[in-house]
Order: sequence, then C-alpha cells, then structure tokens
Amino acid sequence: MVVMKFGGTSMGNPDAIRRCAELVERDIKQRGKKPVVVVSAYSKITDKLLDAAKRAVKGDIDGPVHEIAKRHHEILKGLDLPKEIGEKNLSELHDLLRGIHMVKEVTPRLYDYVSSFGERLSSKTFAALLRARGHGDSEAINAYDLGFTTDSRFMNARPLPDTYEKIAEAFKPHAHKLVVITGFIGKDKNGDITTIGRSGSDYTAAIFGAALGVDEIQVWKDVPGVMTSDPTVIKDAHPLPKLSFEEASELAYYGAEVLHPATMVPAMKRGIPVRVLHTFDPEAPGTVITPHGETDSKHPVKSIVYKEDQVLINVRSERMLGTEGFMARMFNIFERNHIVIDMISTSEVSVSMTTDVTEGHKLDTLRRDLEEIAKVDIQKDKCIVALVGEGMKHTVGLAARAFKSVAASQVSLQMISQGASEINITFLIDNSQIPTVIKGLHKEFFG
Repeated sequence: MVVMKFGGTSMGNPDAIRRCAELVERDIKQRGKKPVVVVSAYSKITDKLLDAAKRAVKGDIDGPVHEIAKRHHEILKGLDLPKEIGEKNLSELHDLLRGIHMVKEVTPRLYDYVSSFGERLSSKTFAALLRARGHGDSEAINAYDLGFTTDSRFMNARPLPDTYEKIAEAFKPHAHKLVVITGFIGKDKNGDITTIGRSGSDYTAAIFGAALGVDEIQVWKDVPGVMTSDPTVIKDAHPLPKLSFEEASELAYYGAEVLHPATMVPAMKRGIPVRVLHTFDPEAPGTVITPHGETDSKHPVKSIVYKEDQVLINVRSERMLGTEGFMARMFNIFERNHIVIDMISTSEVSVSMTTDVTEGHKLDTLRRDLEEIAKVDIQKDKCIVALVGEGMKHTVGLAARAFKSVAASQVSLQMISQGASEINITFLIDNSQIPTVIKGLHKEFFG
C-alpha cells in the first residue's frame, strides 16, 4: 500500500483533478491495492479563506463566501458532480464568519477553523469524483476523525506522540475502502480544529504513511522532482534522481518548496521512502528520498536553495567573555518569545542569529528583553543561502569555490555557518542579491 498526496496545484481545476483520479486508478491497476489518498485544498483557496476571516471582522461576510462557493461550484460543474456536495460546509463557514463579525476579532484558533474548509471541501469533491468513476467505496474522511491529534499551537500545531497509534486503530474499519483524507488539519484534545502550517498536507501524508506502515509515500507536485535550484531563478535547473533523508530535510528546511520541512521526520523514523512525482508528467522518474543517498565526486553539491525574508539579530556583550550561563539566559529569552532560530554564529563577545519571525511587535518585545543583558542590532530583508550534499564532507576546497563565486558577484557575506555533519554550508546575504548569487553558484557547481 502507498500514500498518494496531491497538492493544491494538482487540485487546481477540473482537468487537473481528473488527472489525479487517473493516477489513483493507475496505481490500483499496477499494485492491485487501493492507496491512501491525501489532498490539499484547491490552489489559492486557503488564502481566500484567511482573507475571508479578516474581512468578516469588518462585516464583509457574503462577498467572501460567494467567492469561495463560486470556485467550488465551478469545479463541481467541470467534473459533472452534483452542486450539493459541500453545501453543509459552506453553510457552516457562513455561520462561522458571522460569529467572527459579532465578536469583532479573529484569533489563531478561529483562523484554523476557517482555513480547514479548504481541505474539507476538496476531499469531498475528490471522493465524489472517484465514486462517479466507478469506485463506490471511496469516501472522504477528515484526518481528525482518523485519530490525527495535535497540540494546541494554532496555525502551527504538531501531532501528539500517540497520534500514530490512534491512526492505526481508527483506520482499521476503512482499510478496504478507497479513502480520501484531508491534509493540513487536525484537532487538539479539546476538540478544536488545528492546522500544521502551510504546505502541511505533505506532513499529513508522511504521518499517515508512518502510522499505517506503507511501502512508499508519494508526493505529487507540479514540478518534476527536487531540483538543483529554484527553477524560477535558474532556467536550466534539473531534477535530482535520489536524495538521502538528511539531504532532503536540509533542503526543505532551507527553502526548497517541494516538501514541507517536517515531512521527512515520520518517514525517517520508519525507513519509508518518499517519492516526489510530477502530476502533469507521471512517467517522469521524479526524486526518490531514502535513508541513504548517493554521492558523486564530480557533483558534491546536490542542490542550492535559499530562504528569504529572514531577520538578522546581533547580540553583543562583554559579559559573555568567560561567563557561565549567558547563552542559557539568552536562549531562554528566545524561548519565552516563541522565536525559532535558523542560523547561529558566535564569537567571544557576540552572537549572530537569524529567524523567520518578521512581525514588528514580536521583534520589539524580543529586543527589549535582550537589551537587559546585551546590546542588540536587528536587521530585516536578509536571505539564507544553503549548499547541500552528502558528498561535500569528502570534498576539499568546496567552501573556497563557493565563496569565490559569491565574491565574483560583488557580494559580501554577512554570516557563515557549517554544521558538524558537513553536508551543508549556509551563509547570509540581502534579499536583493538572491538572483546574482544563486546564478553564480549554480554555474560554478553545475556548469
């Protein structure tokens, strides 16, 4: 058995959705078993739902609901499916937005509730299409009704440790059906709907795959696999045939949008391969991600990725010099403010860190707290660039090649970091320097 996950672009219009149904049928024919299907919301619909929540505060309710309903009905019509599918969800959404207007506030908990309607609608549509194509046992099930339980960190929740056992037990009555599961959403122990972050449907697929012990987790995208770099910047970027879990995790964390950063964790723990495939070219081999990748002495760097819109935080204090506990106090401040650090570099009297938290009020609070122990400088509009590859740790002079390429682009590095695993080198530049630096590096390492 496999998990087949279809993203928003793959669910973007009637023709694309039909293509996904054909892929499911092809898999059934090839394997003789029914896959577990996980779907995202229709493309861009989550943004419309979040915008609807904001507009509801000001009393604009009917307009946003009409836009969302129109998109849903157009897809149903294009698939020759009854208009009644999802009507209860649309009615529930309208009532929820009226409630938001009454309280004149939209909280993270309410944002999650509103955004959940995207997957709840698309899963019903896809299951109905499969039934119309002769798969009478196909049914749409919300992930939280199959044991997907999370903590209460709304808009960025994480599954609880017992979720895997709950899923395995809850799925048993549905094991012989063609099940379509909502990606992205779960419920906490209080019964409130939660979401696991943008692009979280990949993570949902990995969690269900690990819980059910499947043979493979397939992530169907609108790209031919994990690429050597961002194809919107590098026109001749090409897909990579194979990656290790560690390489893929680094790439996802540092900006490769093909996979959710947490996707690898459940698959890694169970040793389940993840295959990234192209919805619009299903015969293409894609990229397979396994516990152990392959190294190539001629191409030690597998991919060059970047993570833009970062914030650089410089902390300087002479009290750091030879003082116990200073770093612990500093990290406690970050924890208290719920700010995650991406990169870090230290000297005797200073620490430089980056984060993707950009909200002004959060950074102001962080600054005030840090200024109690040190001098603080905060700079926005930065970008982390990462070179990733298992072969890098066996290649002499690779860092010199990278930094020479950046220097040739007339760009100064603002921060450099390399982990002990030596499968990546990361450094910091300005957002405005991304095209120049990425093109130079790709030419250096891929010709």
